[in-house]
Amino acid sequence: MEKCLRRDVIGWDTENWSRAIPFWEESGHFKQRDYKCLELGAYGGGISLWLALNKNRVVCSNLKLPDEKTKKIHHKYNCQPYIAYEAIDATNIPYDDHFDFITFKSILGGIPGDGREVKIKTINQIHNSLKPGGKLLFAENLSASIFHKILRCWFGTKDWNYLKLDDLDFVFSSFSHVRYTTVGFFGCLGRNERQRILLGKLDKYFDWMIPQKWRYIIIGVATK
Repeated sequence: MEKCLRRDVIGWDTENWSRAIPFWEESGHFKQRDYKCLELGAYGGGISLWLALNKNRVVCSNLKLPDEKTKKIHHKYNCQPYIAYEAIDATNIPYDDHFDFITFKSILGGIPGDGREVKIKTINQIHNSLKPGGKLLFAENLSASIFHKILRCWFGTKDWNYLKLDDLDFVFSSFSHVRYTTVGFFGCLGRNERQRILLGKLDKYFDWMIPQKWRYIIIGVATK
């Protein structure tokens, strides 16, 4: 993926979060397939852009209608004929057995509610909205290491409801199969995107020695 496109699809900490794309692509062939897709929490609409560039039909959604900045990115790549915009609450999705793929990036932790229960409710809504055999493509922030937890307290993100690896079986219990990997340790420490890219490259080099529970991103595919 070209550098400019990767930035528009991923947005932030691109070196680590962009590792979701090849992982998701292993789950199926997306090009020229005309799949019915839904992106939830589409701030920036980057994943909708990726799906639409591969000629799939995408509903790009957020709690409120995606903004003009999001639409401008889609126009930039002339993929607007493949994208519709809707306001959708991820805890109350108005579709049943409808989508081939649903996707989100970094939304679970920001949904207000009671810890693990609101995550389960959201994932169950996604399950209900997928066709039989449909798949959820997700990338989400993890609770990560004690080092990350301390930094979050310092920098004001301690209230985010981070997903824990130990909760994965409960949160995704409605799905028949979940395949995932975890990435990232240093990348989020960068003060600007250039620094985050350099640190993200360092993360790839040290993947083999960093325990999964210490990493701050989970990338997965859940099959209905």
